[in-house]
Amino acid sequence: MERGACQHRGRAQRPAQGPIERPAPSIIERDLVTEPVQTGIIAVDTLFALGRGQRELIVGDHATGKTTLAIDTMIAQRSSDMICLYVAVGQKTSSVRRAIDALTSQGNFARCIVMVAGSASAPGLQWIAPYAGMTMAEHFRDTGQHALIVIDDLSKHAATHREIALLTRQSPGREAYPGDVFYLHARLLERAAKLSPAKGGGSLTALPIAETDSGNLSAYIPTNLISITDGQIVLDAALFHQGQKPAVDVGLSVSRVGGKTQAPVLRKAAGTLRLDYAQFLELEVFTRFGGMPDGHVRDQLRRGECIRAILRQPQHQPLRLIDEVALLSALHAGLLDTLSTRDFADAVAPRAACHAPGTGASTCASLSGRTARLCGRE
Repeated sequence: MERGACQHRGRAQRPAQGPIERPAPSIIERDLVTEPVQTGIIAVDTLFALGRGQRELIVGDHATGKTTLAIDTMIAQRSSDMICLYVAVGQKTSSVRRAIDALTSQGNFARCIVMVAGSASAPGLQWIAPYAGMTMAEHFRDTGQHALIVIDDLSKHAATHREIALLTRQSPGREAYPGDVFYLHARLLERAAKLSPAKGGGSLTALPIAETDSGNLSAYIPTNLISITDGQIVLDAALFHQGQKPAVDVGLSVSRVGGKTQAPVLRKAAGTLRLDYAQFLELEVFTRFGGMPDGHVRDQLRRGECIRAILRQPQHQPLRLIDEVALLSALHAGLLDTLSTRDFADAVAPRAACHAPGTGASTCASLSGRTARLCGRE
């Protein structure tokens, strides 16, 4: 593994050993996925809620914020009981350094494990890294604790597998991948599960990352991973370049667990948010052809712009559950309709910054005062 990015963090204690390849828990050993994973990202928590024990794919083009989305989810666990693992496969040292710096400054790095098999590492190390990371995460799950593992990314892992397979003269198939590439990732991700109370009640949540080319979700590896996982969060390059970050494509993203794991208060506050936003996107397309919409349509467009502004969030500033509920309640009450998009960003971003580690009380008071003035309360 590469040591340059994190060698100054010290060596990890090794309490036990385990095989990197082991069978996934059987059906009878599993339990229902009912407990939420609060990502702190309002677009995910309200529209595609994640549960402990779920496998949710993060997929999108190069440089669309996939790693940032995963790191923000890890940062959001700084006050929870989840232990986070980040496995970097084939990533540049500079990218890993940025991830570690974000976890150190914004998250609880004492409850994080970072495993690096960078682009300069041997193919064998890159191939074995996700399995080793999964075994480490299973240690916490099997002892009744809760773990979250991010694998960044499985597209590079599949390319490494193809490289090894071609060197060992295995027969190539579609896109020159060997025939067992589906099983390669299926047996890895099946190990993420929520265990039954008889097995300790621990959970292992997996957030694998995959990269697409020009948004092509029908490519071989993305198709395999979509069929293996319990849903996908699709990041759109066009939305990213328009400044809508995180660039979540609401139409293509889905969580197959969804509302079953969502916090009841958040589910009630979200209401018909996804339907309202989908209707806004359709109306926005039609209004581009010209014409003056009536008052009802203008109100829908204004409400849709407020929803889009809520879903826009600065990186490394996850929101608390109470903040997400407050924003949604203010939206449905119409309190945000008078704010412009710029004023709304100036009001919400400081609110998130108040809860970041290292923010003093005087700074929070100043930011809260500015937010109150923007919202017309002073």
